[in-house]
Amino acid sequence: MLREELIIEKPVGGKGVRMRVYVSIDAEGLPGIVSISQIAEGGRHFNELRKIMTRIAVACIDALRKEGVESVWISDSHGSMLNIDYAEIPRGVVLIRGSLRPVAMITGIDQGFDGAIFVGYHSAAGVAKSVMDHTVSGRAFHEIRVCGRRASEFYVNALVAGQYGVPVILVAGDDKLREDVAEATPWAVYIEMKRSITRFAAVSPALDDVIDSLRDGIAKAVENLRRGACRPLKPPKTPLDLEIVFRRSEYADAVEMVPGFERVDAYTVRTRAASPTELAKLIEVAALIALAVDSLIQR
Repeated sequence: MLREELIIEKPVGGKGVRMRVYVSIDAEGLPGIVSISQIAEGGRHFNELRKIMTRIAVACIDALRKEGVESVWISDSHGSMLNIDYAEIPRGVVLIRGSLRPVAMITGIDQGFDGAIFVGYHSAAGVAKSVMDHTVSGRAFHEIRVCGRRASEFYVNALVAGQYGVPVILVAGDDKLREDVAEATPWAVYIEMKRSITRFAAVSPALDDVIDSLRDGIAKAVENLRRGACRPLKPPKTPLDLEIVFRRSEYADAVEMVPGFERVDAYTVRTRAASPTELAKLIEVAALIALAVDSLIQR
């Protein structure tokens, strides 16, 4: 999608405004995270993820408060969404955790925020030599397309935030996501947390160095928001065209039975969503159906 095709609203923010910021934290784009054993509950190295994600969450909170942000909500946004150590979250901060949420990684964005920050995000499924590339479900989906564009979790969640007038002001993740963010939300500060080598290898700076960069980026992002340089992302058209390319044809067999979905080929279904929120829900439901199919055929 060309940048000129994006429909944007007027900038938000302003000096003296008491601010609320929503922070969604995923796993695969975090520094030092390169293995399934780190991101899967029960994995040998899963505790590494919990420590890293919790330190990153606390650093975001500290940096936002330093910039005068009054209210911070943290959304634990990976897997079962029980990764951040709740006991480490400071007083006055809201933590959203647990799965089966209405719009998954960005549940609660409709509660009135001035800006959103996405941390630990990663590239869309199908990006070459990108560490743990996937969109929503690496097991279920080969590719997600929204209005013809290969869609990442960043892009879908930015559209949902935009539906409620919330601009994405900062994104932090691996180097392969940078271009996607620059094209869709050029006003957002981008922080590179690691550099991909292959799907399961990356170069990561020391965690303290990454946190320093994140703090500096948050300061710049809040300044940009206050001076009105950030905009909510709006979809190029409505309804939104959604195409889902599955990894296995039996997933498409099952989702085709859902009213509103049309079969395209062995692996692909398509439908339309009236809004970004509906788009996110349709993708989530398709992923859950694929998991149910796995359970059925493996009995």
